[in-house]
Amino acid sequence: MSALAQRYAAVRARTEALAAPLSAEDACVQAMPDASPAKWHLAHTTWFFETFLLKTQDPGYRDFHPDFGYLFNSYYNAIGERHPRARRGLLTRPGLEEVKAYRRHVDAAMAAQIAAGSCRADLLELGLHHEQQHQELLLTDIKALFAENPLKPAYGGAKAVPGMASLQEWLTFEGGLVELGHDGLGFAFDNELPRHRVFLEPFEIANRPVTCGEYLAFLEAGAYRRPELWLSDGWDAVQAQGWTVPAYWRHRDGVWSVHTLQGERAMDLEECVCHISYFEAEAFARWMDQEGGCAGARLPTEAEWEHAAAQAPLEGHFAEAGAFHPSTARAGFFGDVWQWTASSYLPYPGFRPGPGAIGEYNGKFMSGQMVLRGGSCATPADHVRATYRNFFPPSARWQFSGLRLARTR
Repeated sequence: MSALAQRYAAVRARTEALAAPLSAEDACVQAMPDASPAKWHLAHTTWFFETFLLKTQDPGYRDFHPDFGYLFNSYYNAIGERHPRARRGLLTRPGLEEVKAYRRHVDAAMAAQIAAGSCRADLLELGLHHEQQHQELLLTDIKALFAENPLKPAYGGAKAVPGMASLQEWLTFEGGLVELGHDGLGFAFDNELPRHRVFLEPFEIANRPVTCGEYLAFLEAGAYRRPELWLSDGWDAVQAQGWTVPAYWRHRDGVWSVHTLQGERAMDLEECVCHISYFEAEAFARWMDQEGGCAGARLPTEAEWEHAAAQAPLEGHFAEAGAFHPSTARAGFFGDVWQWTASSYLPYPGFRPGPGAIGEYNGKFMSGQMVLRGGSCATPADHVRATYRNFFPPSARWQFSGLRLARTR
């Protein structure tokens, strides 16, 4: 088996292993419009290979089902009509077993295409990284689903090892004219290109993410009741959504607990704070500047974050650890939690989306989103790089999202 075939098989098998603990009922439901059922993730990632590789490069390929293109297209308008995202949880048919048969059908055709040497390696690699994105989404969506269940079911995972968070220290950078963006060696999404120059003022950035204990101090200062700490849209979100704590935090009888994929457990104050929106991250930084004893604290720009992270080892707590929950906040830039930045998700100078439907992958979302960096405890390790740009709306909280602080020197 070629290296390309081995990578394809490994990524596809990993998705199925992540879905294995789920019942057919678990795999069918979506917790909210932003989430998707696990069954849909299994099918959509398969649809991607079928649509962009098999149907375009293999004249003899036969559809598994003529209606699956409509059911499992996500947002590719150039491909055609699609089932509404918010109604994916109503698709009781096809059943989970039929979706698994669909995966086997496409995998067999892909194996033949790879063996014949007719597979476009660039599209295959894009499809594999796309599937790795959905591996993380599968976990976050199941976590959101199980949080709605009064029985508080556990998905599973390795138990966390408690420890002391690293002492927060400031890493100093002189700024100046720096190069950012992917260098063209190895895989990158189109939104990481082209490499370009940015001028940075001198800055400092924290050596680790913010902990639950540090965020708890912000909460106990009454932050969710104080509009002066929030951006206008953030305060509107607090009021409209009824936010009083980060997602999955609970307080009963004087004890803080947190919902995890292993079920509900006592909160570890040394862990990285997680499941907060951009609005909450920005309000925390503002409070730290004004009252929290860290004058000048703010969120880093994505350029500051990338410049600092590019000089650090690509090490951290990723999905391979099997815990699927942030660990004790340790020094480093990667893993545990995606980190909100102060930067809007916009194209780099000279950015050009790819031709045709594949150009819809990233570029059309460059409005109303904020950038996150660094990967999380649910991100595959070989899917992370310093130039990787994740993005979500500023009110999103169901992802493994936290923050680290920065300040101008």
